[in-house]
Amino acid sequence: MIETLSKTVKYNLGTYQRIVENALVELKDNKIISRIWAHDHTVWKPETEEISNRLGWLHSPELMGESVERITAFVEEVRESGYTHTLLLGMGGSSLAPEVFRKTFGVKEGYLDCAVLDSTDPGSVLAYAEGLDPQRTLIIVSTKSGTTVETLSFFKFFYNWMSDSVGEYHAGEHFIAITDPGTSLVELAQHYGFRNTFLNDPNIGGRYSALSYFGLVPATLIGIDIRTLLDRAMTAVRNCEACNCTFAGNNIGCQLGVVLGEIVKTGRDKVTLITSSQIESFGDWVEQLIAESTGKDGKGILPVVREPLGLPTNYGEDRFFVYLGLNGDESQDAALAELERGGNPVVRLSLHDLYDLGEQFFFWEIAIAVACYRMGINPFDQPNVEVSKVLAREITAEYRKKGTLPVESPLIEEDGITVYGEVKENSIESALSNFMKQAEKGSYIALQAYLQPTVQTDTFLQTLRLKMRDQYRLATTLGYGPRFLHSTGQLHKGDAGHGLFIQFTADDQRDALIPDDAGSSASSMTFGVLKTAQAIGDRQALLNRGRMIIRFHLGKDAVIGLKQLANLVH
Repeated sequence: MIETLSKTVKYNLGTYQRIVENALVELKDNKIISRIWAHDHTVWKPETEEISNRLGWLHSPELMGESVERITAFVEEVRESGYTHTLLLGMGGSSLAPEVFRKTFGVKEGYLDCAVLDSTDPGSVLAYAEGLDPQRTLIIVSTKSGTTVETLSFFKFFYNWMSDSVGEYHAGEHFIAITDPGTSLVELAQHYGFRNTFLNDPNIGGRYSALSYFGLVPATLIGIDIRTLLDRAMTAVRNCEACNCTFAGNNIGCQLGVVLGEIVKTGRDKVTLITSSQIESFGDWVEQLIAESTGKDGKGILPVVREPLGLPTNYGEDRFFVYLGLNGDESQDAALAELERGGNPVVRLSLHDLYDLGEQFFFWEIAIAVACYRMGINPFDQPNVEVSKVLAREITAEYRKKGTLPVESPLIEEDGITVYGEVKENSIESALSNFMKQAEKGSYIALQAYLQPTVQTDTFLQTLRLKMRDQYRLATTLGYGPRFLHSTGQLHKGDAGHGLFIQFTADDQRDALIPDDAGSSASSMTFGVLKTAQAIGDRQALLNRGRMIIRFHLGKDAVIGLKQLANLVH
């Protein structure tokens, strides 16, 4: 086992050790780390577009230290005003870090509990509307661009919800905005009288924004000491600076990036993240960072998160394992050792306590930037993300004109489940089986659930996922739509095309109107229609890229349908 000078990380790379060492020497000789810190866009591409203006995250830990007093003063004001809950409306980079903070740290006594809405499923929207007390709720509208369709739809719905309770005159006091300078959300916040607006550094991309206002304002609201969090991040900054040699020193972020980039090029392009249970949600943030940064130009690293460790026989030869654990947690040691004995490369990263997540955010940001350099791709753009959005917009525009959505012809209808796709079969079991026969070396399974996220739904999706992994020995991923469109959606369309996509839809038990404008009762669309349009648009975007996809419509009860499908996998 190779161990760095730091006790924070240990590598067991086996036969891959030599190629990693050679790459580290090359990184040093070409002064790559110095050039990254100098904002040299030619590290990745000769063009400057979406590179030079996307490196502000390098300085977030230091610069955000100057904003700690402003954020903490705002939080004290909110607490004194009697707020007990906050609801964050956001997608992708605007929502994932706040969700990590809430699930990892919980809520400090006397601070605001934080919920995150990142699903257009009407059941999810209504659950928050019915479960929160508007008079004690602060709503965060969080979007870098200020134009994210899901976030603005949420805002219009919850502005009306708030107005109905506290009156239109006071409704704006319950809202704050986090966005870039000059966006339409800034104007919206002024128009509706928001309590506060936090303008983020525009040179930070969404998936790199955890240590900016997007992550730190929600973190402070739940009682996290963000100064300590930023201090830990600064430890990572100093560790990753150019003066800490990538080869002879212990530059953790840069070394991790080289390991990722080089091992992926050998065909082990499924990075499986295993964590201590208390920090499991950190994997969701890493998933977006990796997938949206690397999945392009026919290349990509598939992040596999929340997939429990199995036996070595459950995996193909395309896996690479990273363990992120709290000190003292030995629950995964035996399983990881078994994987190492089977020849799988394993990296272990350790945290002394929860605040070391500040370090980890920065380590992973540097690592992915370096990995993309080794892979020859730009880590800061997302060229395929807009495709699904454009198709969904076209579908919703057509719906507003005609009042109907596109209709697909079903292949099979059996036991309350309807199958759509290109496979010609006469039973659900044979349709699923023959769809999976298209798998080849390097394939992976992506389960895409346009369903309401619930504990029961999670349970049966995970059951199906693990049974498929064990039967086919393929890496599996699981995402709720449209949330995953802002996370792994770029990878699905931009990588080498080895994904097998299984889409799940179901009848909505209830629906909710999206107001045409905040404060207006007029509505030309519902959340159910928006979600369906996003599912149709994403399916078409995958087909346009030559991807293989099958859809199972689960009827009135998604849980029963998922259970039936899981029983078909042996």
